[in-house]
Amino acid sequence: MWELILVRSSSPMSSKILLGLLILFLVEERSAIEALPRYEDCAPRTCGKHLVQYPFSLTEQNHSFCGPPPFALSCAGSILTLTFFRFSFNVVNIFYNNNSIQLTFGDYDPCILLLSGTVFDVYPFSLSNTNRQIYFLYNCSIEGINLRDYENLTCSRFNSMGFYGGEFIQDHTNLPDRNCNNYTIMPVMSYSNLSASSDYHPLLRTGWLSNWIAPACAACNNSGGRCGYDSSMAKFICICHDGIDTSRCGGKNSRWKLAAGLAGSAGFIALACAIIFLLCKLRKSQNKSASSKSLSRNYSLKDTSMSDHFQIHVFSFEELLEATDCFHPSRELGDGGFGTVYKGELRDGRTVAIKRLYGKNYKRVEVFMNEVKILSHLRHQNLVSLYGCTSQHSHELLLVYEFIPNGTLADHLHGSRATERILTWSMRLNIAIEIADALAYLHAVPIMHRDVKTTNILLDCSFHVKVADFGLSRLFPTDATHVSTAPQGTPGYVDPEYHRCFQLTDKSDVYSFGVVLVELISSKPAIDIERERSEINLANMAITKIQNHEMVKLVDPELWYQSDELTRRMITMVAELAFKCLQPAGDMRPTFKEVLQVLKAIKSATSKSEKKDMDAVVTQDDACLVPNIEVCSPDTVAGKWVSQDTTPNNSM
Repeated sequence: MWELILVRSSSPMSSKILLGLLILFLVEERSAIEALPRYEDCAPRTCGKHLVQYPFSLTEQNHSFCGPPPFALSCAGSILTLTFFRFSFNVVNIFYNNNSIQLTFGDYDPCILLLSGTVFDVYPFSLSNTNRQIYFLYNCSIEGINLRDYENLTCSRFNSMGFYGGEFIQDHTNLPDRNCNNYTIMPVMSYSNLSASSDYHPLLRTGWLSNWIAPACAACNNSGGRCGYDSSMAKFICICHDGIDTSRCGGKNSRWKLAAGLAGSAGFIALACAIIFLLCKLRKSQNKSASSKSLSRNYSLKDTSMSDHFQIHVFSFEELLEATDCFHPSRELGDGGFGTVYKGELRDGRTVAIKRLYGKNYKRVEVFMNEVKILSHLRHQNLVSLYGCTSQHSHELLLVYEFIPNGTLADHLHGSRATERILTWSMRLNIAIEIADALAYLHAVPIMHRDVKTTNILLDCSFHVKVADFGLSRLFPTDATHVSTAPQGTPGYVDPEYHRCFQLTDKSDVYSFGVVLVELISSKPAIDIERERSEINLANMAITKIQNHEMVKLVDPELWYQSDELTRRMITMVAELAFKCLQPAGDMRPTFKEVLQVLKAIKSATSKSEKKDMDAVVTQDDACLVPNIEVCSPDTVAGKWVSQDTTPNNSM
């Protein structure tokens, strides 16, 4: 393909261009020699009793090519740790023969486990089916507990008595006691013995078993090589004594030997990018728009069936490579669970966001097709627009979205832009309404988003909402009350009933939205292990503060909660709505249609200057403003609230 481009770029300037490229190539060739991984760099290491080898690597080695980033381990003395989602797990054993690792929470106070949520099933790690489980139940009614199966448990970090199970429960669909408001499930090793008189502390210290997914390494090892990983290309490499290969050393199809690899790695990439850049410059003098349309037409026709079926533009990989300057790091906007997003400039002048799906993620094709199928048929002012994609047969899977320039809601609440303090309460309320409007539209289709969180909520320059990231979304049968599927999502946002029962319902997104409402009120992240241990999980923290009438400890001080009466009342009502969304049982939560009505009713109160008008919204006597919704006062917010709609509302 590159040879074809060189022929097409022939011009009176060709000799100068080729000379310049030759100089560039020689410079890159020299740097490539220094950048190539060396065989000795990825030798197995030890940390205490642990052997660390591919796919694992030590961060202290400073060699990112020795293993995929999620497998990076830290060694402190003889303690080996694995970190993700800001949790650090101690490594007890690594079993390379069956791709499994034994992990434990280490020195964490066991009480933290009751409040932290679950962070065990995070790609590329998954819980082994050989584990067994123990339920921790707390905030329980003692009369409702079968004391034969549970033991008393006291945690000084929160003012309640809990219970821990006396029997392992292997079936996820078994419900914890319905007389308990909160619970968590902890995996433990299958050989652990547990009885009603057992202490749970040593069980948790024993840890659990997780499996991992990584490219096979046997062929490389058997050929005398050492396995590695090219992060820039997101693919496996075999590091040999004399260079780099794609699968094994000494193979007939070896492409990355030391001598040839100089041109095949850094030099080749730089040369290709330079050619594309120069071509773009040369074409500017020749009716750029006509040429761009011609190129787009040629590439679009590569997969006419996909373009016709989904009514979206199919871009060529080369066009998007050019748009992102060969996916230059300076163009990165952020990383997600399935890919990296880059800012790009299309040939027609449009600025776009381009998601590059991770090459080694086994779900990438499913995620790709899922977003295309869903977004190509949706039109809503608060949903991000999909401009197009590459062919599903392309070298890489890329999705092209409208570019939203103002970052994510998470950035403004507790991220890189939080110090700007731009979001006033009225802006936050408008944001909540627009999110609810978008999700109510999705549920009316019906589509479940399954990953509602502040990092997936984009803001434009006017702070209007664009809900994004539909990789986990799912079309919901109109005649079903639930769909049985393995829980997916982000720790801190996942519906506990969904996690417990493996049943996705129309109320699962409502729970996640409840967490977002609390973030809007508090400016705190959903999970933060730097907070007090009893407050690591924001949803649990909010429920406790609201029940104990401690709203002032939850609300962001910048919102003038204590000094402005109107703002205080509005925030209190939104907190009450969040409390209902966060109920442990799905049938106690409102639908998104009801959520949207409540938020609009709260907003309408801002235009009424008289106190009696505000009271009319707060009191239950005027609950007719929101059909089927009981609007609680601060004194009644701790009570249970039951939605009138317990099945999907098909009329939304």
